[in-house]
Amino acid sequence: MVTIAPVYDWVCQLVGDRAEAVDVSLLAKGGTDLHNYQPSVDDMVRIADCDLFIYVGGVSDAWVQDALAGTNNNNTASINLLQTLGSAAKMEETVEGMEPDEDEAQEPEADEHVWLSLKNAELFCRAITDALSRLDPAGQAVYNRNLQAYTEQLQTLDDAYAKTVQRAKRNVVLFGDRFPFRYLTDDYGLTYYAAFAGCSAESEASFKTVAFLAQKIDELALPTVLTIDGSDQKLARTIIEATKAKNARIAVLDSMQAGMDLTKRDYISVMQDNLTTLQSALN
Repeated sequence: MVTIAPVYDWVCQLVGDRAEAVDVSLLAKGGTDLHNYQPSVDDMVRIADCDLFIYVGGVSDAWVQDALAGTNNNNTASINLLQTLGSAAKMEETVEGMEPDEDEAQEPEADEHVWLSLKNAELFCRAITDALSRLDPAGQAVYNRNLQAYTEQLQTLDDAYAKTVQRAKRNVVLFGDRFPFRYLTDDYGLTYYAAFAGCSAESEASFKTVAFLAQKIDELALPTVLTIDGSDQKLARTIIEATKAKNARIAVLDSMQAGMDLTKRDYISVMQDNLTTLQSALN
């Protein structure tokens, strides 16, 4: 059992031909955002019955420890993605121009958006493969074979991102929105500006933040203001209207935090689409 769609897709890719022997379940369905999800009574029962539970491990998953502690299944294994990252886990940061989130605690929180790094995805898939192999030794060869094939896809796409950034006209992206992409931008040495850190609970940016971001668009001749999936893009339009040329376009990078239509898209295809959007924004 997993909490979010990107991880669900990884597990399905790794299970492959063992699908009849492994029941893979996704908790947060129907566009439920990671940050807003709360388990139902039925969900708690399902967690208690599962053999392997995979979750992100940030503040949005504060309920998980109680859920696991309340199970009678002492054999339930779990993978906490942030713990799996160890010292490579990043903290949310406030960069120049960002609107502070007054609802957040003063202490910085771990950035939960760990799946938005292809390098992280490779690490997590190895950990998941190890856990599946321990639970189902008969499927170990299948899991390892699928891991190798999927790792090659991740590495190929990772290389495409690196080459795109290396060849781009600029190395700056600007978000007229929240900013869940720190892992991705750090992977490729991109500079970023954004209205809010992480997935801040704040919904309105100050005049100062709007003016700062508009000035950056003018100063750096940025052609694109990025938003995340599900945004109403109101703030992005306001920022563009505050620029001199008022002609920057709006484009969307998909964070997958509210899931995805798994009948039409998977993790790799979403990240490929994000690469196309990023390439346009950098050129």
